Amino acid sequence: MKTEDRILAAAGELFYRNGIKSITMDDIASNLGISKKTIYQFYPDKDSIVMALTELELNLQTKQMDDMRQASVNAIDEIFKVMSCITGTFSRITSNLFYDMQKYHPSSWMRFHEFKEKSMMQFVEENLRTGIKQGLYRSDINVRLMAKFRIETTSLVFNAAIFPPDKYSIKDVQLGLLDHFVHGITTIKGHKLINKYKQLTEEE
Repeated sequence: MKTEDRILAAAGELFYRNGIKSITMDDIASNLGISKKTIYQFYPDKDSIVMALTELELNLQTKQMDDMRQASVNAIDEIFKVMSCITGTFSRITSNLFYDMQKYHPSSWMRFHEFKEKSMMQFVEENLRTGIKQGLYRSDINVRLMAKFRIETTSLVFNAAIFPPDKYSIKDVQLGLLDHFVHGITTIKGHKLINKYKQLTEEE
């Protein structure tokens, strides 16, 4: 592994576990067993490391979205794969990372926001259109509006004033809001399929 990649991997491990603010360049160097001088040859400051990690994570999310789309048999199956992905992602990342990024690394947070508004928005819109065609989502929903609503709820999770990290798990809130969203747009056929995936039985 290249030195710059090793630095990113070590920094990511520390950031994901502890948040960004509490981790210093000394911590990253110590974790790698190298000098800070070596790190500065590739990354001039912590902000540049955060940006590089952001790009790496967004590339990973892009690949995951492509893989989920290819592997899904229908729109609701895709939603359940998204839920599984959310569980995996937020199980390894502390909520402090997102709050630290917003407050101390605005350029990286803006890059994440741009990704959300373009790539994630397109992904949600395509899922909605597919679900309508398959008879799983209601045909009367406004695709653009519902996609925007869905994207904004993902941002809501990172608002510490609404969901304090000491009281709410980002993973649980994300999953809960997504579950609520998908139940609001499904047809009876879609609702039954959700129950099938969840292995639930409901009275008519």
